[in-house]
Amino acid sequence: MESLRDGNEVEAAVAALRAGLPVVLPTDTVYGLCANAYSEEPVRRAYELKGREPSQPSALLAGDVDMLLECLPELRGRVGPILRGLLPGPFTIVVPNPARRYPWLTGERADTIGVRVPDLPAPADAVLSRAGLMMATSANMPGGPDPARLEDVPDKILEGCGAAIDAGELPGVPSTVIDLTGDEPRMLREGAVSAAEALERVTGLVAE
Repeated sequence: MESLRDGNEVEAAVAALRAGLPVVLPTDTVYGLCANAYSEEPVRRAYELKGREPSQPSALLAGDVDMLLECLPELRGRVGPILRGLLPGPFTIVVPNPARRYPWLTGERADTIGVRVPDLPAPADAVLSRAGLMMATSANMPGGPDPARLEDVPDKILEGCGAAIDAGELPGVPSTVIDLTGDEPRMLREGAVSAAEALERVTGLVAE
């Protein structure tokens, strides 16, 4: 595993992702364990490294909303304007997935998928712009603390990754998770944005 601070860090992370290896990247919330999302094998490796059950979903991470809508075109209707109003930001949005795309990310609910467009630190943004869609989950062991610093990431995860980017200390609070698959928005996890603020923002966007 390579952990670098100069320009080589982006090259190392992109090369690892293209080789199907997981990487650790800083996000706008916590350090994330990421993998190439376009096929099942890299995601399976990341799950095995973390000890995450295949029945658990992980987020599909995109560099911007336009890219997300290209990959999940069914979202261009009711959900699209809400995504544009909230993202980029510290949210994971659970959205309908009627075409059952990226089934290796959806866990037990293949007809829904969680999506993220984070406001990334510069080196991680550079990686995403070159590597494309990624799977993302917190770079911790199941039930462990969310890593605010690279040194908080468990050694087992770091040793099993192809690269890691250090962006210093992050907020350390995971993303707020909102479910938009029903008639009304539903809060699944309060995180970087409070439940009251998140639901107020979503309700305002739905009403527009």
